[in-house]
Amino acid sequence: MSLGARLIERGARAYFGVADRVAAPKLSILIFHRVHAVPDPLFPEEMTAPRFDAICRSLKAAFQVMTLGHALQRWQAGALPPRSLVITFDDGYADNAEVALPILQQHGLPATFFVATGFLNGGRMFNDTVIECVRSTSCEELDLDGFALGRREVRSLSQRRSVIDDLLPKLKHLQLKERQTALASLLERAKQPSLPADLMMRSAQVQALHGAGMEIGGHTVNHPILHVLCDADAEWEIAQGRQQLESLVQAPVACFAYPNGRPTKDYGARDVALVRRLGFLGAVSTATGVVKADADPFQLPRFTPWDAGTSRWLARLAMMRVRSAPATVA
Repeated sequence: MSLGARLIERGARAYFGVADRVAAPKLSILIFHRVHAVPDPLFPEEMTAPRFDAICRSLKAAFQVMTLGHALQRWQAGALPPRSLVITFDDGYADNAEVALPILQQHGLPATFFVATGFLNGGRMFNDTVIECVRSTSCEELDLDGFALGRREVRSLSQRRSVIDDLLPKLKHLQLKERQTALASLLERAKQPSLPADLMMRSAQVQALHGAGMEIGGHTVNHPILHVLCDADAEWEIAQGRQQLESLVQAPVACFAYPNGRPTKDYGARDVALVRRLGFLGAVSTATGVVKADADPFQLPRFTPWDAGTSRWLARLAMMRVRSAPATVA
């Protein structure tokens, strides 16, 4: 490790420690999705193993890292230690077990993994169907009139990335059946390319994460936008996903992550009440911020360390501690 990196980590440890002694300790929650073994040419900005290793090294040196369930218990008891931080992963990608877990274990760090059970054992999330369809199509042009996108060239990587970025918002907030119909149409227009069936974890990998001391959290069955579901369907998604995970790991599942996670747009007050009534200890959103003393335990904010350099994302994390409260639903 370079001298500069060591100084940054010592500075972060000192800053967050002093800040938590001056005021009530705050909880930082990081959010990750995938950790690629090698960079993805279509998404070079996404997390890779070397970057994640560097982040974990910094976290080990500067913070007290714990699972979300443990942190919530300490926070609610008024006994949260200084420099507390939680690492979370959403969705249940196979590389969480294959790439991220060994790095976490190397640094002796726990994490919480929120798993959407409907994609285990060969399933694929809608966004990955879109991505892999456009990535692997043999077409040089796609007719996307049905998506109000006209005809689009997909000869280059940049063109394919542009099409993906435009398609995903078109499908994200559709009802599940409408989304499936739209995906079937896209596959037909792309001449039915072969799509991978190993992007998400297998049941045995979820069990291996739990066996390694990691926390498993609920993330629904089908990863729907809860806000567009009726009451019965929303409750089924949340409760059934939890039940399937508890059956899988033979242990309680205490924490939940709202799919997509934006307050009001992706989940609402009804969904917060559902999670509370179903007996979860707490839940996380994707609103940006840190957990302060007056936070809603069922709408905990998180932070994504996108910056390539350690100093920049640590600085942004520090700024979160003095910002106003993140968005929530009433």
